[in-house]
Amino acid sequence: MKISAALILSSLSSVAFSAPAPAPADSHHEDHHKDEKPAVVTVTQYIDSNAATSTVESAATTTTLSSSEKDTSEQKRDGGFQDGTVKCSDFPSVNGIVSLDWLGFGGWASVMDMDANTSSECKDGYYCSYACEPGMSKTQWPSDQPSDGKSVGGLYCKNGYLYRTNTDTSDLCSTDETSAKAINKKSDSIALCRTDYPGSENMVIPTVVDGGDSQPISVVDEDTYYQWQGKKTSAQYYINNAGVSAEDGCIWGTSGSDVGNWAPLVLGAGSTNGETYLSLIPNPNSNQAANFNVKIVASDGANVQGSCAYEDGSFTGDGSDGCTVSVLSGSAEFVFY
Repeated sequence: MKISAALILSSLSSVAFSAPAPAPADSHHEDHHKDEKPAVVTVTQYIDSNAATSTVESAATTTTLSSSEKDTSEQKRDGGFQDGTVKCSDFPSVNGIVSLDWLGFGGWASVMDMDANTSSECKDGYYCSYACEPGMSKTQWPSDQPSDGKSVGGLYCKNGYLYRTNTDTSDLCSTDETSAKAINKKSDSIALCRTDYPGSENMVIPTVVDGGDSQPISVVDEDTYYQWQGKKTSAQYYINNAGVSAEDGCIWGTSGSDVGNWAPLVLGAGSTNGETYLSLIPNPNSNQAANFNVKIVASDGANVQGSCAYEDGSFTGDGSDGCTVSVLSGSAEFVFY
């Protein structure tokens, strides 16, 4: 148990706190390999009204579309995503996906290429990462990742249209394990901001729990989810003070702001080999106590081992620098009060 808890806390410190400050739009990081070409995952043949055919280069399946179908900018909400039908300038409308309008990237969580260049718009040669509803995770990231440890994720923009980077599924968001949720017993809402990972790693993906309400926590299946250099990863959330909105809190913050990467607490959630691990740890960027208390408790009939709570600015349970519980069966609740 102690070993497993240590692994989760180690994952939190190495992943959640490694998020780089966002670079200006279209900026370039010199330390990336410039010659590596982004992987393209499908071939699409476009047929215009004169029956002329042009081929988009790639290495997977082939789809033939008429010019009228090519101009479709939205997917049916009850269907999967179709490659080469949504313009990069349009944000997709499919089940589970959430637009983050306040970030200024056209709804995207981040826009990056393999060389760590960033952009404020989804454009050719870039990976356009996106957010999913609470309790869901994105399914799209390329299997080939930057060798320097940075990550990229999302849909790929080529010739003005969006393509999947994982053709094993047409769903852009998948439902996570249902072994944890957040319950807010305070009157003010609480914004939990998940990191965009793989991607920018900025804490911009919101789960807002209104007073008296509950929301699912994304417990990713670490055995099948994104792996960083062969190592399993979990979901990470920065927890803002009660009363901070998603628009104000799910951003890259500034020193002393107490929001975003300066929020007081970090939550970790993941499942491996059928066992769920849930953690609370302090954010080393912040030395301010949160304006709430939170504890992890077992749901009715669940088997939860360990104890974990944050009360009046201090941790109780497995340690003073954070704590972890394991859920052997059933589910657990992060109760804010």
